[in-house]
Amino acid sequence: MPFSDSSTSPPREAASAGARSPLTLTWLTALWIGVLGNWPLWQRMWGMPDYAGASGKVFVVVFAGIVVMVLAAVFSLLAWRVAVKPLLTVMLLLTAPLAYFIGSYGVIIDSTMITNALQTDVRETRDLLGWSLLVHVLVIAVLPLVWIWRQRLTELRWYKRLGWNAASVAMALALGVGLAATRTADLASTLRNNKALTKMVSPINAIWASASLVAQKHKKPKGPLEVVAADAVLTPRPAGSRPPLVLLVVGETARSENFQLNGYDKPTNPELSKRPVLSYREVASCGTSTAASLPCMFSQLGREVYVDHPGNQQTLMDVLQRAGLAVLWLDNQSGCKGICDRVPNAQAINPARADHPIPAGLCRADGECLDEVMLHDLDARIAALDPQRVARGVVLVLHQMGSHGPAYYLRTPDDRKPFQPECRSNALQQCPLEQVRNAYDNTIAYTDHVLAKAIDWLGTQQTRFDPSLLYVSDHGESLGENNLFLHGMPYALAPKQQKHVPLILWLPEQTRATQQLDGECLAKRRDTPMSHDGLYHTVLSLSGVQTSVYRKDWDWVGACRKG
Repeated sequence: MPFSDSSTSPPREAASAGARSPLTLTWLTALWIGVLGNWPLWQRMWGMPDYAGASGKVFVVVFAGIVVMVLAAVFSLLAWRVAVKPLLTVMLLLTAPLAYFIGSYGVIIDSTMITNALQTDVRETRDLLGWSLLVHVLVIAVLPLVWIWRQRLTELRWYKRLGWNAASVAMALALGVGLAATRTADLASTLRNNKALTKMVSPINAIWASASLVAQKHKKPKGPLEVVAADAVLTPRPAGSRPPLVLLVVGETARSENFQLNGYDKPTNPELSKRPVLSYREVASCGTSTAASLPCMFSQLGREVYVDHPGNQQTLMDVLQRAGLAVLWLDNQSGCKGICDRVPNAQAINPARADHPIPAGLCRADGECLDEVMLHDLDARIAALDPQRVARGVVLVLHQMGSHGPAYYLRTPDDRKPFQPECRSNALQQCPLEQVRNAYDNTIAYTDHVLAKAIDWLGTQQTRFDPSLLYVSDHGESLGENNLFLHGMPYALAPKQQKHVPLILWLPEQTRATQQLDGECLAKRRDTPMSHDGLYHTVLSLSGVQTSVYRKDWDWVGACRKG
């Protein structure tokens, strides 16, 4: 192996016979990770039309060589006798699960995906575990680690070790540059047109993404949040009208094209199809993950500004509360990402409350609950809010578990699975695609049922309130198209399925009259391009909040308001 430096060391500096240089370990590990630990990358490139034919296959081999040289250069920096084994252990244990998730679901590792992973709760993490992950860890990480930890290492004085390590870095970079020079045009084309491939190089992808995330965090201003809409007040209601009751349901991982209301050929909306709802078909999300989309949805900035904003502002929930409304966030997922921290909020189930029993069948022994649990005893939840605020109006936010994958089959009760057979595994790539889609479509049909029940409950409130319902998903989902599963791709590279989300409105005649909304106009806008940018402003208008930050042109219903 390169740089077997023990032969050049004086006897007092050399280790016992059979000892290896730390650089030998780093180069062998770079070769192992570069070839085996990055198998999803080589599989992807091997099957791409861009690399068809003999010339294309040769470039894939050259690109693999470049990756190995880059890894060898990075790992050579770690080739110190005391540190090399622990650090290579980290690299291998990082690479193994990355290979599994990239290979199984086609995900791309960037700072957004790292954020999403850090904010994933125990229930969601459990869904991602399985035997395939264990096999990857055993083969890619454990086997080489057994060999690495059995090796004895040579000893050199620090300045000699530094010299050898520097020479190793230089050699690796020189070889990498030499390989790149043989296929400059192909490499430039790949870096320009297939940027997603560079985010599949493990473990560099995760290290770079984590460093970028840390840098982003350090850029955020410290101190109190910036006050937004300090002038927010409630608009005087028309005589004889009732206070607003806005029920905002934030969906999870629902994609527009699987909604029957939007033209899907399977009956995924049997209950909403019988109710007077409006389904908007051309709605774009703020991001492709909950961590990216949810805070953006509750900001007044809009996606184009928000993505580069430090994110140190108050949210829609703060503004609604400042205006004097009663607000409540109910969560059946991994939390509100800071949006609801300063307003009344609760998990959908609270086992500590003996006076708030949950109906049988809604929650499993492991603590995960079906989304119907959020509808349980909503009257009591409203009664527990400040009565003076309730008299002015109420905004309830229900954050769904929805269609969160990969264990779609866990998101629906056994008696509400109309599409069979369904995939009952979290290893989606091992199920026939039709079964994957059946399991996913069952979650959409269950969301349909939950929304229908929510509308029925709102109907019982019309003597006290002018009710309305908004449903919009935070992002979409890939279900095997182009060998991609789940979500979280970089926005610029993500397929439409991860960005095209459903938006459903229910506005009864009573509410439309109070809001001075033209029902025919609302129906005609079903194919008008919209986006998450409008959520903030639509909720402001439906809840009767007036502020200078409101934008009528972003309000989903603003164009249909009379006068």
